Amino acid sequence: MLDKLKSISERLDTVNEKLTDPDVITDQEQYKKYMREHKNLSPIVEKYHELLTAKRNVEEARELMDETLEPDFREIVEEEYRTGKERIEKLEHEIKILLLPKDPNDDKNVIVEIRGGAGGEEAALFANSLYRMYSMYAEKKGYKTEVLSVNETELGGIKEITFSIEGEGAYSRLKFESGVHRVQRVPETESQGRIHTSTVTVAVLPEADEVEVEINPADLIIETHRSGGAGGQHVNKTESAIRIIHVPTNTVVDCQDERSQFKNRERAMKILRSRIYESMLAEQNAKIASDRRLQVGTGDRSERIRTYNFPQGRVTDHRIGLTLYKIQQIMDGDLDELIDALITTDQAEKLKAGAEE
Repeated sequence: MLDKLKSISERLDTVNEKLTDPDVITDQEQYKKYMREHKNLSPIVEKYHELLTAKRNVEEARELMDETLEPDFREIVEEEYRTGKERIEKLEHEIKILLLPKDPNDDKNVIVEIRGGAGGEEAALFANSLYRMYSMYAEKKGYKTEVLSVNETELGGIKEITFSIEGEGAYSRLKFESGVHRVQRVPETESQGRIHTSTVTVAVLPEADEVEVEINPADLIIETHRSGGAGGQHVNKTESAIRIIHVPTNTVVDCQDERSQFKNRERAMKILRSRIYESMLAEQNAKIASDRRLQVGTGDRSERIRTYNFPQGRVTDHRIGLTLYKIQQIMDGDLDELIDALITTDQAEKLKAGAEE
């Protein structure tokens, strides 16, 4: 591992030189490429230097222990040796995680799709609650949220909503949220106080660039229609809503939130690219995972991943067996404890798989 770390450190030196090269500075694409590489390599090299320092300190302590020392001083040196060995072990583990193959989509913005499932109006109301939860989480992280398309119900629920979350590392934090979210609670409309179970489906898509997904205009059917919804002066007045059908994949995107037909078309294409990109990723991941399945998945929309039980005040993530009794805080966007646990489990599984190969 030390040889690999040394070569990474040398590569970072090269990248630093490139970032001061006038030819690179004037070429925006080149400069961005080297900046991304610098960002990825720097944490590894920083830990590598810490590891070298820790190893030197342990070696010095070991050499001192070979000498004849006063009992008090020997005790201090032995303690330094022990803590130094523990530090080395901790750093080596952290470096192994940093050296894991990086998901190329981790730094991307995301497009989140939430759809009410089983449970009718109660499912639609919970879909709205989940949208609020993710919006509040995004705000806490300093991310920007924008609704791209929404279909509301008369009672304030959401049949389906598509929105973007923009911010550094958005996909790395939210990619494990895809799947079926189950809610158990007493609906406001329930006069007998019975607990109902409803489901909502969440899909988290990495936002795709045009260069990553090439769409042939000849493969598209673009239709205009009048907006529909729960109400509003503009509804059903003009044909500003856009429906785009990608014929080869039979992917349909409908956008009607903007009064401008151009803006709706732009948003629809953004969603379309991300859906096609996600489909391509799903095929690749299926091939990679055909011989082994990691514990934490990122794309199976039919998998029940989490239960929100309001009477008991608990949220359970079924993939990792984690239950937290802080449902209100979680619904208010306090998701880091859940997300951190999912990321840690995923890293542990990948380290284990790497050791077995």
